[in-house]
Amino acid sequence: MACMEKTRGYAHRLDLRTGVTPVWAALTDTELLARWCSPDATISARPGGLFRARVDRLTELEACIDVWVPGQRLRLIYLPSALLPPTESALVDDFILEPGRSGTILRLLGSGIPADPQWDLPYLRLRTGWQAALVRLKALLESTDAVEGL
Repeated sequence: MACMEKTRGYAHRLDLRTGVTPVWAALTDTELLARWCSPDATISARPGGLFRARVDRLTELEACIDVWVPGQRLRLIYLPSALLPPTESALVDDFILEPGRSGTILRLLGSGIPADPQWDLPYLRLRTGWQAALVRLKALLESTDAVEGL
């Protein structure tokens, strides 16, 4: 029996005072994505499409969109990167949207990050990078000017 690599993950929850449509647009429109995620972020918003963004000044990641349920779910599986330590594990970020009492609940579940000391810094960068990006997303979507027309 092969030895399985132990992994870890992170979970973020964001309560937004806006509807699902603007949140989905912010996740799937390159222009909006670049405003909150990272300035050079891009997305080919479709099943099998490509997502690309910088986690920090050092690490750019690319992911394939493997789950695409408009207005509900977007799951990214990251492609191997020479900038990260090697792993047999699939690194995944799963964005799940649902209507809330006064807007939309966005959950981001990250998984597959090796529980190995060489992954401590990349794990911290991913977790805190997404946390900071979600704060920017909330500020963007809850500003009345940003969501007009969405």
